[in-house]
Amino acid sequence: MSHQHLLPQVVRIAREVGDYVQEHRPAGTGGDMASVMRTFATVDEPAGALLRQRLAAVRPQAAWSEDEIGTTVPERGEVWVCDAVDGAVQYLRHLPHWGVTITLVADGAPVLAVLWAPRLDMLYTAVKGHGAFLNGRRITTSAKELPAALACTSQPPFNLEPERAGTSLTAMLRHTLAVRNLGPTALQVAQVGSGHVDVFWEYGHDANNLLPGSLIAREGGALVTNADGDPWTASSSSFVAAAPALHPAVLAVLSDHRAGGGNPS
Repeated sequence: MSHQHLLPQVVRIAREVGDYVQEHRPAGTGGDMASVMRTFATVDEPAGALLRQRLAAVRPQAAWSEDEIGTTVPERGEVWVCDAVDGAVQYLRHLPHWGVTITLVADGAPVLAVLWAPRLDMLYTAVKGHGAFLNGRRITTSAKELPAALACTSQPPFNLEPERAGTSLTAMLRHTLAVRNLGPTALQVAQVGSGHVDVFWEYGHDANNLLPGSLIAREGGALVTNADGDPWTASSSSFVAAAPALHPAVLAVLSDHRAGGGNPS
């Protein structure tokens, strides 16, 4: 069953929530963690409630994922996986790299995704089987070779595998043009689909942030797997997205670093 008919309504909701978040951005926060969290909650909680209310009207049979960290999705049925302020650190510091993410997951896999980054004027949309779009234009992956590639990565909250993340960073630095962290994970993965980024990889469980970007990247033509080359799922503990021609070389670098080797063959 196609979910294409839901897309216009979901886009309107993403824009509405993005407007709310922009209008209510705090002027500043305190210097301690508790103060930062309290300040963020004054925006995030009402924005999240608005998002939930609007989406319930669009798809009342779909459940709602309560947890943004440690998200799990059911194997059967539909669930909304959303973030009203994806990129909280950037948002609170008045940096532009943040957005609203909305993903409809059906039977464990994303089938519709909207990512709206108001300050960047970037609207990514994707419906399974219907391609992916940036500001209404169909997107596709880049055609870079690994030595000319821009690779991006991030760290999920409470990453339990920092050593693997660290050694993989060293490996990718040796084999790509540059490695960067450009902000929210979902946005960076989506940018693989549009060719702005050539590779994104990550270790750790991070379903909430990876679900929207994974659909957008895949519908843009990217291969989306775990670090072993198996299909990525919401329960996977690693993630790789890259253009088809580039993907095997990325997996070789990651496999080689785990084996403790030098240059991948």
